[in-house]
Amino acid sequence: MIVGKVGYLGPKATFTHVAVQGVFKQHDHIPYKTIPACIDAVDNGEIEYGIVPLENALEGSVNLTLDYLIHERRLPIVGEIVLPIRQHLMVHPSRAEQWKNIETIYSHPHAIAQCHKFLHGECTSTAVEEMTSTAFAAKYVSEHLELNIGAIANGLAAHEYGLHIACPNIHDYDHNTTRFVILHKDGAQEVPFLAGNGCKTTLMITLPSDQAGALHQVLSAFSWRKLNLSKIESRPMKTGLGNYFFIVDIEQKMDEVLIPGAMAELEALGCSVELLGSYPHTLLETEIPL
Repeated sequence: MIVGKVGYLGPKATFTHVAVQGVFKQHDHIPYKTIPACIDAVDNGEIEYGIVPLENALEGSVNLTLDYLIHERRLPIVGEIVLPIRQHLMVHPSRAEQWKNIETIYSHPHAIAQCHKFLHGECTSTAVEEMTSTAFAAKYVSEHLELNIGAIANGLAAHEYGLHIACPNIHDYDHNTTRFVILHKDGAQEVPFLAGNGCKTTLMITLPSDQAGALHQVLSAFSWRKLNLSKIESRPMKTGLGNYFFIVDIEQKMDEVLIPGAMAELEALGCSVELLGSYPHTLLETEIPL
């Protein structure tokens, strides 16, 4: 039974799609070509939820997601999905036995970077070309049988586009994961089907421009309250050189005392503080069975 629409960064079989399938099992899945297009669709009411990548353990934050949420569409975060990233080399089934002779490998630049050791050791004479997503690379391989090519993508992409996984798990690091945020127009919206592994609260903090030691005071406001920060990151305000805001992740749900108290203390110091979301997060055990 379809209970609503959820959008994701497409095409079918991207890692974002894998995250969607792991949580939104009874929703209609709608792919979008870009992260901004997916976020806009939530804001315009075309879909109920939007799922977009926020951070990779190896490559860092997805700046496009952060900047678009801050500067263009300030939608609240209502959930987070953490997905293990498993990269596989895949070819058309007709080339399964000759995969070592392929001339070009296509993938997203992050996936290419995550498989550096394999490419450097096993494919030194093979050209590597970047594409907009791992799924698009797999789709391209499936549609161009006449070309002697392969793709680096996930198991869902191999299944979706009928490709043969010639070499599974070619990524450099087994602990690689990606965080995906769930967006909804209503910040109080619960995600009842999200089996959480805990909660987070995310704040945006802008420091006063003329106060020395302001960042130290910000950290102290959380420290003495024993609020654990899992992340603090600066991003440019886009208002001039040297102007930054900070994204802070607190490892607990918004309460009635500690986090509001820290926010009030920061505002008293002259900081601007905005709540971006307080939400459950869940870790999926696998990207997809091979």
